[in-house]
Amino acid sequence: MTDSILYSLAANGVATLTLNRPELHNAIDDALIARLSELLDEVEANPDVRVLVLTGNGLSFSSGVDQDWMRRMQGYSEAEHLADAQALTRVLHKLDTLRLPTIASVQGSAFGVGAGLVACCDVAVATAEALFGFSEVRLGLIPASTAPYVVRAIGERSARRYFITAERFNAEKAKRLGLVHIVVEHEALNAQVTYLTETLVRNGPHAIAGSKALLRDVWGKVIDQRLVDFTAERIAHARASDEGREGVAALLEKRKPNWQA
Repeated sequence: MTDSILYSLAANGVATLTLNRPELHNAIDDALIARLSELLDEVEANPDVRVLVLTGNGLSFSSGVDQDWMRRMQGYSEAEHLADAQALTRVLHKLDTLRLPTIASVQGSAFGVGAGLVACCDVAVATAEALFGFSEVRLGLIPASTAPYVVRAIGERSARRYFITAERFNAEKAKRLGLVHIVVEHEALNAQVTYLTETLVRNGPHAIAGSKALLRDVWGKVIDQRLVDFTAERIAHARASDEGREGVAALLEKRKPNWQA
């Protein structure tokens, strides 16, 4: 049986998860969700992993929810629907809050949950021909599981339009909206992702994890004395940490820090 997700780990600490159902445009079902959750736990726990790249095999990044899974869900009770939905929301949250820097390498179109996966990654690179969209309303459904991440990426005003119209939009539009950061021609995708991974592995791993946590802690908060004190505490903690001391020492001594060794 073919693995629904391929996993590889390069010598430089770059892990790659490849959605591997090309014949179904990498449609997502309950088995793929469970496997993705397991693999995210695995890379999170592995100290040798420095960066995670999420991509797809074939023409599409992901077409969204698998039709066979939809067919099976037709007979579900509301409690069973809730259990399935919770499994999906947990894996999206897990990807979004991973300690590692994450890159979505979007080699083809991403719809529905597929676009939600893109929104959960720290950096998104898409090919120029990729299309995006949220088609749930065409099925009488709503994009609830992906909404927190997509709205954060593209804003409430744009989400209002695309959630209720189910219009598709191209990669350049996705870039203007904030869903992706970089758009390249298909043949340049791997080089761009390699550039980003090489950039990321030069940075302190704990500092990256701390920066991601910092964003979650300060985004949308009122800038009051409590937040000001919190940020002072965070930089003081970073400066006093082994990694912080090593990074500053490496700069002053004009050498590479130990995480680049």
